[in-house]
Order: sequence, then structure tokens, then C-alpha cells
Amino acid sequence: MTRTAPEEPAGGKPSVLFVCVHNAGRSQMAAAYLTHLSGGRIEVRSAGSAPADAVNPAAVEAMAEEGIDLSAETPKVLTDEAVQDSDVVITMGCGDACPFHPGKRYEDWKLEDPAGKGVAAVRPIRDEIRARVQALITELLPAGTTTAH
Repeated sequence: MTRTAPEEPAGGKPSVLFVCVHNAGRSQMAAAYLTHLSGGRIEVRSAGSAPADAVNPAAVEAMAEEGIDLSAETPKVLTDEAVQDSDVVITMGCGDACPFHPGKRYEDWKLEDPAGKGVAAVRPIRDEIRARVQALITELLPAGTTTAH
């Protein structure tokens, strides 16, 4: 996929949508990290093409170790509107179920699915997500950007 710089939104705040199949693990962890690490300077959404009933307990536990509480989060269904309202769409294994809109920046993060795994197996996935989110923040909020917290 071609990487293009996102258009500066009217409100001045870039927006990111994380999408995976169940919206119960990877996309929830990525959204939580982006919200936490960007200090509210990036609008964050997450969704799933076939949402689960609840967030993966191992993902909740792994994020709690980082001081981030996912226990109140619920998986959400992917809507066309969520894609249209986002500058950057990051997919994590949802394949052809993810809608495509011209002019959006798309990235596909190849990450192991934490479904059915214990917290020890989820930690390396969590750490990879954190590193990718930190790189994304650096791209979306270049040094010297003055935004209020």
C-alpha cells in the first residue's frame, strides 16, 4: 500500500482508526496506547469487522501492567463512517473486510493475533504495538508541533 501523508483535518487534530477482526485485542491495545501516549493530540478510534463480545482478558491484563485500563472498553463494529472520518486507517489482519476509501492513508500492521493466548504470550505483541504507535505519533505530530494538551 502506498503511504501518503494525511490531510490536515479542519480541526487540526489528526485521526486514526485501528481495525482488526474482533476489536478485542490488537486494535484495542493500539487505540489505548495512541490515546495515552499522544496526550489527546490525536483522535483515536478502533473497530472490528466481526466484533467479539468483550475485550480479550489477556490484553486487558497486559495493558494494566502498563498502567492503562482497558476493562471498560467494548468491541465496536466497523462502519463506513468511521473510515471516512479517519485520516489514517491501520488494519491488523482484517483482510478484505476493511473498506477502502481513496485519499486515506492505509497501513497494514502484521501482528500475531492474541486471541486464546495467555498474558505471557500477549506481552511481546503489546510491546510491538507500543513501538509502532510511538513511531506513528512521531509521524503525525512532528517535533515542534505546538498543540495544547
